[in-house]
Amino acid sequence: MDDEKKSTPSIYSANRPDSAVAGDLQRGLSGRHLNFIAIGGTIGTGFFIGSGVALNKAGPVGCLLSYLFVGTILYSVMVSLGEMATFIPTAGAFSAYATRFVDSSLGFAVGWLYWFSWAMTYALSLTAAGLIVQYWDPSINIGILIAVFWVVFTAVNFLPVHIYGELEMWLSMLKVITIVGFIIFGICVAGGVGDEGRLGFTYWVNPGPFSEYIVEGAVGKFVGFWAVLIQASFAYQGAELVGVGAGEARDPRKTVPRAIKTTFWGILFLFCATIFIMGMIVRSDDGALLTEKSDASASPLVIAATRAGVDVLAHIINAVLLTAVLSAANSNVYSGSRILVALADEGQAPAIFKRTTKHGIPYMAVACTAAFGLLGFLNLSSEGGRVFNWFMNISGVAGLLTWAGTCLSFVGFRRAMEAQEIPRSELPYISPWQPWLAIYGLFFCLLVALTQGFTAFMPWNTADFFAAYISLIIFVVLYLGHKIWFRDAFVDPRTADLARGRYYEAHEKQPLPPASPLVSDGEEERRERL
Repeated sequence: MDDEKKSTPSIYSANRPDSAVAGDLQRGLSGRHLNFIAIGGTIGTGFFIGSGVALNKAGPVGCLLSYLFVGTILYSVMVSLGEMATFIPTAGAFSAYATRFVDSSLGFAVGWLYWFSWAMTYALSLTAAGLIVQYWDPSINIGILIAVFWVVFTAVNFLPVHIYGELEMWLSMLKVITIVGFIIFGICVAGGVGDEGRLGFTYWVNPGPFSEYIVEGAVGKFVGFWAVLIQASFAYQGAELVGVGAGEARDPRKTVPRAIKTTFWGILFLFCATIFIMGMIVRSDDGALLTEKSDASASPLVIAATRAGVDVLAHIINAVLLTAVLSAANSNVYSGSRILVALADEGQAPAIFKRTTKHGIPYMAVACTAAFGLLGFLNLSSEGGRVFNWFMNISGVAGLLTWAGTCLSFVGFRRAMEAQEIPRSELPYISPWQPWLAIYGLFFCLLVALTQGFTAFMPWNTADFFAAYISLIIFVVLYLGHKIWFRDAFVDPRTADLARGRYYEAHEKQPLPPASPLVSDGEEERRERL
C-alpha cells in the first residue's frame, strides 16, 4: 500500500503548475485545452444527426425551448462544479466530491456508472466512425475501420496530456467552424439564397411552431417538448468534462472558472443558434428527418443543403461528422481513465489504476478503459448488436445521474465549509444564487432521469422499459450493494475532507499533510484491502 501511495496525486507535486514528478498526474492542460475537451465530448453525431429527430418531435419552437431549458439545468451543474473544482481540483471530480461531501456509496455508484458509460461510448464512437466512412465506400469492412481507429486513439491517450489536449483542440475546432458556417449558410437560405426562395419563418407557421408527439392536441405538444427535453439532456452531456480535466489543468484557480464559463456559453450558443436556424429552413414534418442512417444523409444540415440545391455539402458534413466522432472517441478514453484514477484515489477501485508513467499518464486506467472499445466488434453480428445497444442505453442516464450527483455534492460542500468555519472569501470562484441553483439542477436532473423512458408506458412495452431504465437499475444495485457491504455512514460536514488535493498558489503557505485522511474506519479498511 505504501508503494501505491507514491502514485497518488498530492498537494506537494501534482498541485504545482510545474510538476514533473514521476508517478503523478501533471498539470499540462491550459484553459483552451479544457474548453475544447468539453466541446469535443459534447458535440458529436447525437447533435449533428439527432437534432433532426428532435425537430420532428417538438417542432421548431418546442425544440428550441427544450434546448434552452436544459441549458439552465446545465448552467446550475457547471457553476456548482466550478466552485468545487477550483478549490479542490482533482481528476475525475464527480465521484471524489460525492465521496468526500455526501456519501462514499454515492461516490462509488456515480463513479463506476459514469466510467462504464464513457467506456461503452468509446465503442459506439468507433462504430459510428466506421459507418460514416462507409458513406463514401460501402464495400469497406467496418471491422477493419474499428480496429484502425481503436489503435490510433488508444495510442493518443498514452501520449503526454498536453499533446492530447492539442489534438483535441484542433479536432473540436473543426466542429465549431462547421456549426458557425452552417448558421451563416442557414441565414442566407432563410433570406432567399437557394432553390426554395425566401423562407423566413414560413415553417413556424406551416406546419406550425409545435408538433404533436404520440398523442394529439395540447397534451401531444407537451409530450413532444418533454421528449426533446430528454434528448437535449443527452446532447449537452460532455460539458462537465471540464471538471474531469481540472486535476491536470495549469493554475486551476484561473483556468477552470474561465473554461467553465466559456464552455457553457459556447455550447449553449452553438446548440440553440443551430436549432433556431434549423427550424427556419427545414420542415419539422420532413420525412427525411426520420431516417435510421448514421451518416451525413441523416443530418438536418445536409437535408437543408439538398433542399437549397447545394449537394456537395453532404460530403463536407460527412467529413466533419467523422472528425466529430473521432474527437468524441478521444475524449471518451481520457474521461473514463481519469474517473478510474479518482475512484482508486478514494479507495473505491484497485490501487493499480493510480500508477502513472513519468509523463503523468495513468497507463493502467487508460488501458482498462480503452479495452472496452473492442466491444464495438459486437456490431458485426445482429445478436451482438442488440446486446451492444442495451449497453449504450446506460450512457445517457449515467450523465444525468452524474449531474445530479454534482449538484448534491455541492450542497454537501457548502455545508462542510460552514461547519468547518471556512469563509467563502477563501474560494477562488464563488458561484451565484447558491445553494438554490444547485437544488434546482438536482431536482430536474432526477426528474428527467426518472421520466426519460416514458414512451415505454404508451403503451406498455417490457423490453423498452428495461432498455430505458437499465442504467437506473445498475445505479441502485451499485449504491445498495456498496452500502450494505461496507455500511459507511453519511459524511459528517464537520469532518468532511476539504484539505486533500486542494490547490495552493505558489505564494501561499501549504499546510502539512494530515496524519491520516479524514475518513471512517470502514473506509480506511477498504483502502487497505484494495
